[in-house]
Amino acid sequence: MKVVSLRFRTVMAVILAVCVALAGFSVAGGAARATRMEMWVFVELHSKFYKEMMQRWNKVNPKRQIDIKFTVLPYDDMHNKLQLALQSGAGAPDLCDVEVGRFPNFLMGKPQLVELNDVVKPYRGKVVQSRLDLYSKDGKLYGLPTHVGATVAFYNTEILEAAGVDYKTIVTWDDYIQAGKQVLKKTGKLMGVAETSATWIISAMLAQQGSDLVTRNGAPNLNSPEMLKSVTLLQQMLKEGLIAVCPGGQPDTEEGFGFINGGKVANVIMPLWFMSRFKDYMTDLKGKIAIAPVPVFQKGMPRSVGLGGTGTVVTKTAKNIKLAKDFLAFAKLSETANIQIWEVLGFDPVNTGIWQNQKVTHNPNNAYVKYFKNNPFDVLNEIKNEIALHRSVAASPAIYNLLGTQVQNKLFEKLANPAPLLRDAQAQIENELRTSLPTSVPTMVRI
Repeated sequence: MKVVSLRFRTVMAVILAVCVALAGFSVAGGAARATRMEMWVFVELHSKFYKEMMQRWNKVNPKRQIDIKFTVLPYDDMHNKLQLALQSGAGAPDLCDVEVGRFPNFLMGKPQLVELNDVVKPYRGKVVQSRLDLYSKDGKLYGLPTHVGATVAFYNTEILEAAGVDYKTIVTWDDYIQAGKQVLKKTGKLMGVAETSATWIISAMLAQQGSDLVTRNGAPNLNSPEMLKSVTLLQQMLKEGLIAVCPGGQPDTEEGFGFINGGKVANVIMPLWFMSRFKDYMTDLKGKIAIAPVPVFQKGMPRSVGLGGTGTVVTKTAKNIKLAKDFLAFAKLSETANIQIWEVLGFDPVNTGIWQNQKVTHNPNNAYVKYFKNNPFDVLNEIKNEIALHRSVAASPAIYNLLGTQVQNKLFEKLANPAPLLRDAQAQIENELRTSLPTSVPTMVRI
């Protein structure tokens, strides 16, 4: 009996040892046990994208499995919570999306984010450099971009054709105005919109003049000659009835979607990521919208600027920094990821290798290829050397707030005299910011 008992205990010990040894491996295929991580995002669709990329990563990395818990938080709550967690050194996720307008806040002082230069090296030359510059400080990269955000003109061809206008002939703002007059006369509809709560059009106008809302040193630049020229042109079109203030303050709102979908306006100027809004919220316009370069003040000026965006970061408190960095590069920069960014999110991918892959870009079954009258990548390839950088620095959030809550309403709703208004706005923002301006900012780079 004692022998049996001894043998039984021996067998059980061996079984237990084997179980312990195998505990670090999955049942299927000997894959390593997944490393658990946490990731915060502020857009539900982004979490779905990352889940897909996590599954793809695990499929090709059986010995470096990951299991990410995704948490979707409201925009302000997520950014504020992340800021506090990084400052305290506790409670931050391993990975996190950070919206481009808030990114400068996380670069102030000594960033509590992990440098990503090494994982980008394999993609240098393929990834749009100006989008990497957005998330860099002192030559160190801290965030990986999701898209280019190349700004384009979206034209409702049904309205233009009724007015006898060919959108391909609109090259300059003078062409745009003449087309607008014809649209108004023949159809009674608007050519475009002005914005009071966003700066999409103004930023495009400034970029084509080689200017921006901030100087190369990161200081506010609201009363520049280029800014005055831009808002004066918009006011001229408002006074002539060619454009109107967009419902909701800008196109990327529910009110804006309804206004555009109702066929009330012939054009909106927005980044290419706005394609997903057309597909999801403006279904009545399927097959009617053509994409073209933004009109310029003079031929030869750059016809686009990268706007909007999300820089994804790895925090210094991440449990496995190396693994988190490698996954992030795979999920944001690889060709596999960029195909998904185009096919699932409808964004213009930062990996330009995809731009020439017609099996991907001209896939007749792609929802965006089906929706638009012409192919987005034909336009993207046409303007690829003209996509300017819109700087995002420490002063940017305060500038956007002042413009979006006070200045643009006075400019475009009340048609206030722009010169003194912009001078006052410059003085106000300088007084507000005082000495808090950054000492290191990215320079303008085109791809």
